[in-house]
Amino acid sequence: MNFPFYIARRYLVSKKTHNIINIISGISVIGVMVGTMALIVVLSVFNGFEKAVISMFNVFDPDLQISLAEGKTFHQSELPSDKISHLPGVVRYTQVLEENGLLRYKDKQYLAVIKGVSAGYEKNSPLDTLIVEGKMVLQADSFDFAIPGFGIAYYLGVQLDDPENLISIYVPDRTKRLNVLSENTLRSETIMPAGIFSVQQDFDNKYMFVPLRFARRLLNYSDEISSAEIWLAPGSNAEETQQTIEKWAGKKFVVKNRLQQQDILYKTMKSEKWAVFLILTFILIIATFNVIGSITMLILDKRRDIHVLGSMGASQKLIRRIFFTEGALIIISGALSGSVLGFIICWVQKHFELIKLGNGGSFILNAYPVDMKVTDFIMVIITVTFIGLAACWLPVRRMSRRFEKTNSK
Repeated sequence: MNFPFYIARRYLVSKKTHNIINIISGISVIGVMVGTMALIVVLSVFNGFEKAVISMFNVFDPDLQISLAEGKTFHQSELPSDKISHLPGVVRYTQVLEENGLLRYKDKQYLAVIKGVSAGYEKNSPLDTLIVEGKMVLQADSFDFAIPGFGIAYYLGVQLDDPENLISIYVPDRTKRLNVLSENTLRSETIMPAGIFSVQQDFDNKYMFVPLRFARRLLNYSDEISSAEIWLAPGSNAEETQQTIEKWAGKKFVVKNRLQQQDILYKTMKSEKWAVFLILTFILIIATFNVIGSITMLILDKRRDIHVLGSMGASQKLIRRIFFTEGALIIISGALSGSVLGFIICWVQKHFELIKLGNGGSFILNAYPVDMKVTDFIMVIITVTFIGLAACWLPVRRMSRRFEKTNSK
């Protein structure tokens, strides 16, 4: 057995001359354990929120989106839609035309984004499972229907069983100069709501789906679209498909995957996660002062042992290794026990959802989500170990040298 490790282990578990040293050592282990546990739990909860948000956005956002690098609309013939729709793994190619519009229903008004989608969007549409009222129908023969988000429908007071009241949509007329906003400078159409969808508040309060032909008629377009959405089969290589489409589309267009479509949101979530990680790391640094105090008091308590070891020929390096190993045992035991405790807490929360988000029912999630990652555990253990070893090195180096010099006199 390694001699410094053997002595350090005896010092850690044996009773000290002064009971306060045992108490401080225990507090040091608990401090490191709690700090490690907090890092594990917080990172896992942030991972859970990130996974939950991504899953919600994945229902609405396509796997790939093609839009202009500069500009608003383009002719659909400018994209090789036939080639793209026949790529391996592509299950749906949807042409989209979006525009802001003023909605009016009875005596209420609301600003929303009118999203026109090409025929066939209802087939295999992810929104089909998110219809909370009515049906997922956008067009039937020559009839057009709208599907507003739950927030829009709630604000306007939309009633699906009232065919006499339709939703009126007003948009600026592109062919007229908008010096003064009046009815002469607006185009309008009416449409019957067929269903109401609910995904997430940002979408529910923003979008209303309509057929592409209706959107073109409303906006006075012929074959223009604002983007194209591509949905892939599960297991498809999205990166390879994206690169192929970028090559075919040219520099005029931008092809974005799901992460790139919500780039600001995901970067914000990552920044918040690492900001909290840094804050807890600073708190952990403060907690390691207990380790410094514990090692310092242990050195003072073991002065006689240091003198005996010195008289027996022990070098200053060996004495330092003994007390440094003592500090390392405190740090490692605290880090490992904190990791295990953090895992247990996360596992219990994930399977039993003990800690709720709220009781009002206004949250999409009922309890704090948890998603544990091996990389987080490794990173936390490395961070805690590095901070702890750096903290215990200073008193070991200074105090052991002092007593070694005293012993040599």
